Amino acid sequence: MEYQAYQPLSDRLRPQSLDDFVGQTHLLGKGRALSKMFESGRMHSMIFWGPPGTGKTTLARLIAKQSDLQFLNLSAVLDGVKEVRAAVEQAKLHRQQFQQGSLLFVDEVHRFNKAQQDAFLPFVEDGTFIFIGATTENPSFELNNALLSRARVYVLRSLDEDDLQQVLNRATALLNQELSQPLRIEPDAQAALIQFSDGDARRLLNLLEQAVDFAEVIPSNDPDAETGENPPGLVVLTVENCREVIQGGVRRFDKGGEAFYDQISALHKSIRGSDANAALYWLTRMLDGGVDARYLARRLIRMASEDIGNADIRALDVTVNAAEAYERLGSPEGDLALAQAAVYLAVAPKSNAVYMGYKAALKDIKEHGSYEVPLHLRNAPTKLMQNLSYGEGYRYAHDEPEAYAAGESYFPEEMLEREYYQPVNRGLEIKIADKMQRLAQMDAASPLKRRQD
Repeated sequence: MEYQAYQPLSDRLRPQSLDDFVGQTHLLGKGRALSKMFESGRMHSMIFWGPPGTGKTTLARLIAKQSDLQFLNLSAVLDGVKEVRAAVEQAKLHRQQFQQGSLLFVDEVHRFNKAQQDAFLPFVEDGTFIFIGATTENPSFELNNALLSRARVYVLRSLDEDDLQQVLNRATALLNQELSQPLRIEPDAQAALIQFSDGDARRLLNLLEQAVDFAEVIPSNDPDAETGENPPGLVVLTVENCREVIQGGVRRFDKGGEAFYDQISALHKSIRGSDANAALYWLTRMLDGGVDARYLARRLIRMASEDIGNADIRALDVTVNAAEAYERLGSPEGDLALAQAAVYLAVAPKSNAVYMGYKAALKDIKEHGSYEVPLHLRNAPTKLMQNLSYGEGYRYAHDEPEAYAAGESYFPEEMLEREYYQPVNRGLEIKIADKMQRLAQMDAASPLKRRQD
């Protein structure tokens, strides 16, 4: 098999018109935002936010072509303010020489710092160029408000299976023109390529191009081929060939970006919502995508205290043990321990009483500062401390009826007593609430109870 002069398949197949663009019909369909922009002829700066392989760069190129604008391309990974200034000069010169505007496209724009992002603003405002930035990260967090206020944000979506099938069909047709022998991709292989691409057209094309190198060629002198399904000289791509180029996890997972936090949020909320099946789905999807399993273990431990707490005190033990099991076993064996913990948390009774109490106590501390520890609660290991009345009047709870010093106060003297922890009517906290109510009754009956006014 011989290719023409090498150029990545994704570049060779890049659409040359908006009619050939696949996907994003919510933006390009009739009556949709970008279609209306073309109809009106009023161009504006914009931010394309979406996962890799959804067509951000291609769409920017096509917008420039459709609008008869010079296309200028920068990468925030490789370029800086110097390159931005050079692009500005190029746009100004192009307008002077050809009376034609320019479109400046910046890929990975979220990687520019504030100063670099600010460098665009004067030239966006004076019309030196139309600006389009592409990002896989949430613009609300990664881009300056000044830049966001001058550009409209459009969300690009992952391609669905029908979209990817269109891309695959076009790629197959192109390869059949380029290869010295005809290519046939078996249905199972097509399904595998689409599945492993996970909504990313560029990934699909890269996988296909690599898989073709492993394809089987039916030789022209094969006597059985004459009567078989595949004629001599045919290049047949099978699902086994595809697996040769697919390594590691198949799911898109940005370990530090928007997808990361979205999926962590989905896992946490599934557990909080007591949906064991959804919890398993999100946990498994993240593990499959390459997340650090130790991070997941730490999050599960946090959930045990935040969302279950004393409603089921075993939840914390289960998650800590799962984390330890993972440390001993690693992946994939240790993944099962994390899955077990996630399911346990999901089905356990829920209480955020400890979490809410902790936040209330922290709020008091930040608002009221550091009150002195009451003298009767201080330790008195030396004679001097004893002379200063440290520990004087302390009541040893074990010497009191029911091992409870009824009426005693353990708060700073300047504070009224608080009720940070309020157990819910679920799980073990039902019994805890009963115990706290009994102790409150003993306090109320004690003549030593400190007045709350």
